Amino acid sequence: MRPPGTAAEVLRAFLMLGFTSFGGPVAHIGYFQREFVDRRQWLQAGDFASLLAMCQFLPGPASSQLGFCLGLRRAGWLGGLAAWVGFTLPSAVRMLAIAHWIGLFQSFPLTRGVIHGLQLAAVAVVAQAVWVMARSLCPDTPRRALALLSAAMLVAVPNTGGQVLILLIGAVIGGLALEAPKQAVAEPVRLAALSQRRAGTACLAVFLVLLVFSFVGPEGGGMAVFTAFYRAGALVFGGGHVVLPTLRDAVVVPGWVAPPVFLAGYGAAQAMPGPLFTVAAFLGTVSSVGPGGVVGGVIALAGIFLPGLLVAGGVLPYWRILERRADAAAVLMGVNAAVVGLLGAAFITLLSLTAGQNFWDGPIILAALALLTWGGVRPALVVLFCAVAGAVF
Repeated sequence: MRPPGTAAEVLRAFLMLGFTSFGGPVAHIGYFQREFVDRRQWLQAGDFASLLAMCQFLPGPASSQLGFCLGLRRAGWLGGLAAWVGFTLPSAVRMLAIAHWIGLFQSFPLTRGVIHGLQLAAVAVVAQAVWVMARSLCPDTPRRALALLSAAMLVAVPNTGGQVLILLIGAVIGGLALEAPKQAVAEPVRLAALSQRRAGTACLAVFLVLLVFSFVGPEGGGMAVFTAFYRAGALVFGGGHVVLPTLRDAVVVPGWVAPPVFLAGYGAAQAMPGPLFTVAAFLGTVSSVGPGGVVGGVIALAGIFLPGLLVAGGVLPYWRILERRADAAAVLMGVNAAVVGLLGAAFITLLSLTAGQNFWDGPIILAALALLTWGGVRPALVVLFCAVAGAVF
């Protein structure tokens, strides 16, 4: 079946998000939900939550994998590639540049206030996403209770293992206690799914071959940089800040990057829009092993993102087939409710870490939320508002 959109359309949409999606992977989910479910209506809220649940189970950067899957569904494999390029490119280019002037970036007087304002914008975006998705995916008491239980458990156990456990609990409760409506059972699998499964199988095979090679590959040159970052991207669940110790073992322990430089680059990446994994561009640029410079940064960037994209592209066709099964509909209802709880817990954690530094944090968040929810203002303008407010107040 012909995709409903084009790769150029996907690239434009994700390029804008790549410039404006501050706040880390949880906030990225909020931006995606608002842009592709509410505004562009590329897919329904249930389909979005199902893709999000799948990405939470996989190794790699969940928000980048989610964006890749959204582009893949919209415009085929070129659409998936366009989504990744658009969302990653702005941050990656900035990290390549910062590798050359990290000292100036750290000493700029307004940096701290602007970064704090961007974090407040992320809080507002996530809050709106939780509200919208809860209304759509938790319309009855059992699913609301499941979402609240999931949020409480994740606040108590805020790690990747807890996230996977919550999704599994949601699946079990959904299968045992929830009843899927008749309209939730989709049509039988079409013959076209066969080619999708073959492509998915090929992706998984490449992923495994490269993973094995990453442990036995050369110890010097550009290939050593690629394999080190490929291992980091393939063996981390949860993405974002979870990848910090893995990257440290990959580049600091063997002496490729000095510890102060590593921490400076990681801090700069947190101030960038888009995926935190683009810190690889910085580390590849300053690495003493490999070509270094822009070439080294590009090699490291490709290495850390490739495994997550291969896994997502490999699993997606099978996940979509699972969604069409009658006996899986209730399970996915439970998983979707758990996803709402996951986002709710992330919002609570983000709020506790970000807000409360000064009197104006609360009013800025409420104003941003009002602009998003009732004012219909585009997230890019809300981000700009919060950045200015953070610098002023």
